[in-house]
Amino acid sequence: MSKIIELHLDYDLDVEKYLKNEYPKIVEFRILSQSLDARNAPKGRKPVYHYKVEFSEGPNDLFNEFKEEIKNLGALKVKPIIIGAGPAGLFCALRLLEFGIPSIIIERGSNTTKRMLEIAKFWRYGIFNSDSNVCYGAGGAGLFSDGKLVTRSKSKWVQYVMNKFVEFGAPKEVAYISNPHVGSNKIRDVIINISNELLNKGCEIYYNTKVTELIYEENKVVGVKTSDNKTMLSDHIILAIGHSPHEFFEQLKANNVSMTAKDFAIGVRVEHPRAHIDKIQYGKYASPDNLQSAFYRLSHQNEKTQKGTYSFCMCPGGYVLSSGSDPDGIVVNGMSNFRRNSHWSNSALVVQVNRQDYLGKNVLDGFNFIKKIENSAYLQSKNSSNGKSIPSITINEFLNNKVNFGVDLPKSSSPSGVFKSDLTLILPEFVINYLREALLSFNKKIPGFVLSEGLILAPETRTSCPVTILRNDDTCESVSHAQLYPCGEGAGYAGGITSAAIDGIKVANYIIKKEKNFIVNAK
Repeated sequence: MSKIIELHLDYDLDVEKYLKNEYPKIVEFRILSQSLDARNAPKGRKPVYHYKVEFSEGPNDLFNEFKEEIKNLGALKVKPIIIGAGPAGLFCALRLLEFGIPSIIIERGSNTTKRMLEIAKFWRYGIFNSDSNVCYGAGGAGLFSDGKLVTRSKSKWVQYVMNKFVEFGAPKEVAYISNPHVGSNKIRDVIINISNELLNKGCEIYYNTKVTELIYEENKVVGVKTSDNKTMLSDHIILAIGHSPHEFFEQLKANNVSMTAKDFAIGVRVEHPRAHIDKIQYGKYASPDNLQSAFYRLSHQNEKTQKGTYSFCMCPGGYVLSSGSDPDGIVVNGMSNFRRNSHWSNSALVVQVNRQDYLGKNVLDGFNFIKKIENSAYLQSKNSSNGKSIPSITINEFLNNKVNFGVDLPKSSSPSGVFKSDLTLILPEFVINYLREALLSFNKKIPGFVLSEGLILAPETRTSCPVTILRNDDTCESVSHAQLYPCGEGAGYAGGITSAAIDGIKVANYIIKKEKNFIVNAK
């Protein structure tokens, strides 16, 4: 039988050497989980890695695996149609394919290689493609830009998703480290490998093809019409469109697809020199040769209103990107390559936005609220810079509510450039006030967080979709329209790459069960 043990080792000790010394009969081992504890490093104590390790002492021992009964059910009479090739759409297609069911994927953006070229043209020259950018294209938004797989989900499918990423080319440690991160440079190959697997086994993928409308028959969706004047029919339309296509949500509303407004969060990106954050977190152990770039997670709640402000999508050794999906809007996001070795570290700092903060009579008011902010940022950039540079200010100027236009900004990681801006002209007053309060709180939790070389870049507005497309818990179908399956982050059922992938799997499982009366049993 295999054995599972927990280890607590100084960061500079080799786990394999330790195991072979302490358990000389080991035949093979694998790390089930790994996390770094550096809380006492600023006080001079060595950072410690916490491991959970499974090992065997005999050649015939088997590790515990995620096991389930799978059999080839064969293709459906009509292929399911998946709108969107982000994590929800791709993993829905992969899961269906495991049971022999190929699907059709329709993606408005480009494939991975072409998409990267289009994004680079925007960052460098301001040439914007409204259908293929950081939000749209193979891999979706977060999957392409960073490959961060952190999730709070307790689903049994989390490990399945991690294993799939490794199977398609992600580094092995993604399967067990506590904050898995594929990296923007490596995720591209993973996306290509997944896409090739789907194509090689009978799926169809249509890039640079926009679904212009759904085809309705009474309270049922029976197909789609596309930008190249094609009509495709299916008994299963999976809506994995992501959080950004405002115009598609307008169409859903016009056809009375049931939706509800929901809370979300907006704010800014804060950027520091990486060496500074590493020093704060690791003390004397801070060194590129010693430890990975330092990570932090921060939160603050106003005692009177109970409104929260928190860090989100922290990118150690990363970059701040211009990531909008509209030609007249600017949005910021963060990314990092696998090695996380840029000279900067950044994180979103976002304020909770409740429905009462923006909602009028229109369920889509959240989109309008967001678009107004993004447009204000663009107009500032166009009037004061070049229309692609990101509005920015130093942390101290932001806190003091005083913009010194005569002093240049510190250097930033942003490939689009930055320009000094008064962010009070972009963000709502309540967001500004909560951010200032939270920054002072964060500086107490991490002394030195408020730094003269630190930058605030705005706006961060695409943390999640401002609506939920209502669906049946048992069937995953829209409560108002049969055969329509709202899925992933854009439908309001996920909050990142991993949870979106899990939701795609969930929808696939229900389709399998419905069509073949076959219950998927994970053991």
